[in-house]
Amino acid sequence: MTGATGNVGRQVVARLVRAGRPVRAMTRRPQPGLLPDSVEVIRADFEQPGTWPAALDAVESVYLFPFAYAATDDGFVTQAVEAGVTRFVVHSAAAAGFAPGTGGDGALGRHLTQEREAHRALELLVEASGAEWTHVRPGLLAANALQWADQIRTGRVVRGPYAAAGYPVVHEADVADVAVAALLTDDHTGDAYTVTGPAKVSQAEQAAAIGAAIGVPVRFEELDPAEARGRWLRDGVDEETADWMIALLADAVDGTGALPPTDTYRRVTGRPPRTFAQWARDHAADFRPEAPR
Repeated sequence: MTGATGNVGRQVVARLVRAGRPVRAMTRRPQPGLLPDSVEVIRADFEQPGTWPAALDAVESVYLFPFAYAATDDGFVTQAVEAGVTRFVVHSAAAAGFAPGTGGDGALGRHLTQEREAHRALELLVEASGAEWTHVRPGLLAANALQWADQIRTGRVVRGPYAAAGYPVVHEADVADVAVAALLTDDHTGDAYTVTGPAKVSQAEQAAAIGAAIGVPVRFEELDPAEARGRWLRDGVDEETADWMIALLADAVDGTGALPPTDTYRRVTGRPPRTFAQWARDHAADFRPEAPR
């Protein structure tokens, strides 16, 4: 599989290992201890086609992480099928299913258009390959809250614009559950699943949930959007990214903006999706003062 060391990928690996399935992880930089000992780790790179045969030898199913934002694979999908791969589960993005023009004409619309085109292009490559496929399209991940870890460790305050803004952020474990169901069963071939959390969680509510998980109050201090943008620029964020981040939050102050909750997780697994509070408890160690930085 690809993307094996990411937030979702590690969860996919763990579930496949528990199911007793052999797993081969393709990675640019193998590091001891990142994956279970039973996982075969192969040094391979999407930008080096000569490394692909070793990664693809005797592989039947591929969990395909979006390895290039431009979504041009330079033949990996074709070579995978020629090597014997018969099923792809594509880690895509919710934007791949958005209608053209979603997000308007501003920074948010431009970003969503780029993301939609990139992820949909990869999906189309897989659909045209002749192999079985399932697209798993996560919404915004709850793990984005990890960007607040330093602020919470040092001051128990999160500072940013639009305290009331929020999306139905999804636990990475939920995304992994859907991906593994598609890898291990025949029930999801040809489906595209947008996976979200159960309900909108505002930024202020996320901060409070993290505080509850670590046992100390954490508050959200709202900044003027212009002040927040200036801070991000000083921290090295480029102007285009800062603009779409502001627009993304502004779009979800009232309601959930472009991404309402879905019932995908319950339909696929028969269980309710994990809440942000559960995610915060699972990641409490990341926000405590003694956590590694």
